[in-house]
Amino acid sequence: MEITWREMTRADFDTVYAMMRAFYTSPAVLSDGSDAIYRADIEACLTPGTPLTGYVFTAGERLVGYAMTAESFSTEFGRPCLWLEDLYLVPEARGQGAGSRFLQQLAANRPDAVLRLEAERENTSAVRVYTAAGFEELPYLELIRHPDECACNLPRFSV
Repeated sequence: MEITWREMTRADFDTVYAMMRAFYTSPAVLSDGSDAIYRADIEACLTPGTPLTGYVFTAGERLVGYAMTAESFSTEFGRPCLWLEDLYLVPEARGQGAGSRFLQQLAANRPDAVLRLEAERENTSAVRVYTAAGFEELPYLELIRHPDECACNLPRFSV
């Protein structure tokens, strides 16, 4: 199956929403999100001028995945930063190189930017794809503070 990608459109909303539910309830992601977050993320992808860009992966006419990237600036590296927020492919579309080609294209399109992402250590197949694409593990402790009204279901941790 030949898999390509393009920018997300409003017609993709329902399919991407269903894929986000599958992705965020899988072991690949720490939190399980919420319907409000999924809808807000897709709307941000579809709204010009926001830092979030959405992509869909297609095999023929069928949507088989999605990705979202977010623009920021890294003061640590003194240059733009492109965060790969989400990268999801349905199971039958995995292992065919689409994720690797997408990462190569992101790097080629933004040679000035630091590319960053987060992955669950247990998601070994994704980590393998990312390291093969040139990503390196950082020795950072990541901390989070979110508003009390945040609709996410992130577990609370103690250190």
